[in-house]
Amino acid sequence: MTALQDATVGTPAPAPLRAYRPGTAPAGLVPQQRTTAGAAASEATQAPVPAGPVAVPQADDVEALWARYEQERCSRAREQLILHYVPLVTAVAGRLGMRLPSSVEHADLVSYGMFGLIDAIEKYRTERAVKFESYASSRIRGAIIDELRAMDWVPRSVRTKARAVDRAYGELEATLHRAPTEAEVAQRLDLPVNELRAVYTQLAAVNIAALDELLAGSDDRPGAGTLADTLGDRRAEDPAGSVEAQETKYLLARAIECLGERERLVVVLYYYESMTLAEIGRVLGVTESRISQIHTAAMVRLRTRLLDAERA
Repeated sequence: MTALQDATVGTPAPAPLRAYRPGTAPAGLVPQQRTTAGAAASEATQAPVPAGPVAVPQADDVEALWARYEQERCSRAREQLILHYVPLVTAVAGRLGMRLPSSVEHADLVSYGMFGLIDAIEKYRTERAVKFESYASSRIRGAIIDELRAMDWVPRSVRTKARAVDRAYGELEATLHRAPTEAEVAQRLDLPVNELRAVYTQLAAVNIAALDELLAGSDDRPGAGTLADTLGDRRAEDPAGSVEAQETKYLLARAIECLGERERLVVVLYYYESMTLAEIGRVLGVTESRISQIHTAAMVRLRTRLLDAERA
């Protein structure tokens, strides 16, 4: 017996469907079979479908739209003009985005440029001896730059200094074929070295990147490399440093074992027990100056043995 049969065992049979009788349900809930004549009559009396989105005008209609908009200030004509010139906004935003960091989204630039396009359409006059594309491009570019400057936390003067420093570095590297020094960069910018260092301090907060930003060459797959992956973890143990520290401790312990009895005792009491030279002198029954001489001789012998161990 199948699962379906198990589920239906003991279940009463469904009641037979009753034929639909007119008037037993509200009108419109039960579909009615219509004849061809009835369908035609119903379609003839149906309400008109509301207009859809504004269509993008063709190039031949642009002059007529401009004339209509200038005469009547029609909002529909303005919407059609905006739709027609949207590719111009995309082109200007694309050219500007090539010189901006990857953190700036292209869609944001397009949205900023739309305000410039709307302003250009409202202020343009067809009797002017300049094409609308040329006039609107400057307005769109200005709107994008104004919005970027409004969101920028760095003053424009600092941005100007950053560009000047980058330009000087590039020119000096091309001329000298090496990384320039601070003095050479300061001389190129005609600034004192102290003032150039002050500029470096101001530029320290100019370039800020998100830690979850994908690195150049990485794709959008899960697990792609980000800037955070390149940062070192200070809490993690350095394998090379750990090995070097263990080796140094081992060599130092062997060197201490080779010292004389008094020198070894002075080193142990001074560095491990944190006793002063005067306290060690009282323990050994000698003067503090004598303990200082023993300590100096012990340090010389330890340094010599450690240097010999490094050469070996």
